[in-house]
Amino acid sequence: MKIFVTGGAGYIGSVFVEEALNAGHQVTVYDNLTEGHRSAVDPRAAFVQGDFNDREHIFGAVKSATPEAVVHFAANALVGESMVNPSKYFRNNVAGGLNLIDAAQQNGVKKFVFSSTCATFGTPDRVPIDEATTQKPVNPYGESKLMFEKILQWYHQIHGLEFVAFRYFNAAGASERFGEHHRVESHLIPNVLKVALGQATECQIFGTDYPTADGTCVRDYIHIVDIAQAHLLALKPGPTGFFNLGNGDGYSVREVIQMCEKVTGKSIPAIEKPRRPGDPPRLVAAANKAFTELGWKPKYPKLEDIVRTAWNWHVKNPGGYRD
Repeated sequence: MKIFVTGGAGYIGSVFVEEALNAGHQVTVYDNLTEGHRSAVDPRAAFVQGDFNDREHIFGAVKSATPEAVVHFAANALVGESMVNPSKYFRNNVAGGLNLIDAAQQNGVKKFVFSSTCATFGTPDRVPIDEATTQKPVNPYGESKLMFEKILQWYHQIHGLEFVAFRYFNAAGASERFGEHHRVESHLIPNVLKVALGQATECQIFGTDYPTADGTCVRDYIHIVDIAQAHLLALKPGPTGFFNLGNGDGYSVREVIQMCEKVTGKSIPAIEKPRRPGDPPRLVAAANKAFTELGWKPKYPKLEDIVRTAWNWHVKNPGGYRD
């Protein structure tokens, strides 16, 4: 299949592109490189540098690539930033996404796979979170993703565009070649591993008085290759709608730090800080629908395997990507 991948130079997109090429697909990556890295693009893929906020450019790029499917990872994704600069999030994640879906629809694309987020649920009514859980975002990032989910539903109803949207929380781990390097790193595992790498003196724990086993927040971590495989399964004709992705088990902040110490063999000091506003005690996704309807089965459900692959990549690439 010919696949057009937005955000293919980013963390999740780069691993999806690698997996798609390994599966025999033909891939065009479209990325503006504001968050992604040129060296994170698999050299077997075609690469187009561009911004889908430029409607004419994205229309031309999609028309030239003649894809059968679009896989859409490109987004601004920093929750804190979205609370300071909501305009950026609605312009890029909604208006830019609208340009992309228009280009896909008008060029005969049959399948649209969207990387959404469990942030559309906000503070959930129940845990684990299934697809029927009420969606009530608590920040512009989650709201922007929910708005695009609604756009997908209308384009399916009006234009017949088949879509799959995945909601997941904490992408983690690495493949052999591609890993996590954000210019602004907000994720727990890479920030903890920076201490083991000697790039930071300590990590931080935000809140130790939550109603959890050890008082720290519990989150669902999902291996980046497992996320990529779910997106590949979604390309099949037929599956349509919304799917949550998770391992069904959550791990606390302290458990993650302890696992990083075990995997790296290094002591990792942690500083305890007050809670951050809006952090729910426990966020875990239920993935039964993905198991039954897509045949998805995580290959790396264990936290130790997730951390070990991340550590191996960071040891090989201590400075991250070169560009």
